[in-house]
Amino acid sequence: MRELDGSSAGGQFLRSALTLSVLEDEPVRLENVRGDRPNPGLANQHLAVLETMAEVCDAEVSSAELGAETVEFDPEGVGAGGLEGGSYAVDIGTAGSVTLLFDALLPLATVLEAPLSVTATGGTDVEWSPPLEYFRQVKLPLLGVHGLVASCEVDRRGFYPDGGGRATLRIAPSSLEPLALERRGDLEGVRLYSTESASLADRDVAHRQLEGALERLDLAGAGRNADDGSDEDDQLAVLERQERTAESPSPGSALVIRVDHGTGIAGFGTLGERGKPAERVGEDAADAANRFLEGDAAVDRHMGDQLLLFLALAGGRVRVPRVTDHVETSRALLEAFGREVDLERREEGAVVSRSPDLP
Repeated sequence: MRELDGSSAGGQFLRSALTLSVLEDEPVRLENVRGDRPNPGLANQHLAVLETMAEVCDAEVSSAELGAETVEFDPEGVGAGGLEGGSYAVDIGTAGSVTLLFDALLPLATVLEAPLSVTATGGTDVEWSPPLEYFRQVKLPLLGVHGLVASCEVDRRGFYPDGGGRATLRIAPSSLEPLALERRGDLEGVRLYSTESASLADRDVAHRQLEGALERLDLAGAGRNADDGSDEDDQLAVLERQERTAESPSPGSALVIRVDHGTGIAGFGTLGERGKPAERVGEDAADAANRFLEGDAAVDRHMGDQLLLFLALAGGRVRVPRVTDHVETSRALLEAFGREVDLERREEGAVVSRSPDLP
């Protein structure tokens, strides 16, 4: 049993460790789970990931309870034949993140023998996790270009504090191709996805978020439509704009900006907050997109963190805007499983890479 120490890591370390345990068909013992958090141990969303992974691969688990700081996980149901797939349902409870649960499941596509479907109830757009439209409109399309076959359907939105959202992830057996994301191509345009709960519809929150983002976005000089820096050129680069009003137990809103460029996709999301003008929500997302466009990374910093496991599986090269703590922690975890990812620091950001020929 491989022993891992999470004393200097958070929930992503736990999720990635469980995923790697399944992919490598190797039992793990995790100590000091979420050790660098003010409230260490398993919270609702982490327990949901543990229980879902255990059910999907018929694993033996110890200490599957809230607050547990030591967990043993043995994916004995994987074996040489891979995962059988099937349909599962999980209630995360409160506003625990649905998208973080789905993140842990996506790499299992490489060992599936049949399609896998997981319906999760919890928070779809909550703090410290990717908004649902980031997952659906940024991450899945980007990985889809590299061979992942997956989709996500949403039945109901879940904002903080009540959660109560419901979405279904569907994954098919997939063969990943090397990630070719070292150089950013010319800007093709941006897509904006603005969502409001039905309780906020009379305030036009979704529309105001979107307009705030469009006012702040600076596409001049960033791509094909920026011939003279005029507002008209900026608007020509808007490939899609969606405003949604959704049922939800809690009031809330979210905005995601997707930047399409020649070699990939980047995304920037913000959530509405009590007392924060809707226009400011859009402006904050646009500010993040503008900073990205000023650099030369191929993906946003959050995607850079999330792609390391896929890079370890498929190989390739990815230019990231900066080396975050998550990048460093993920590299150390992957090395523990014999899947080292190289890091080349640049003046701005870095290139993470792994040869596709490595096992």
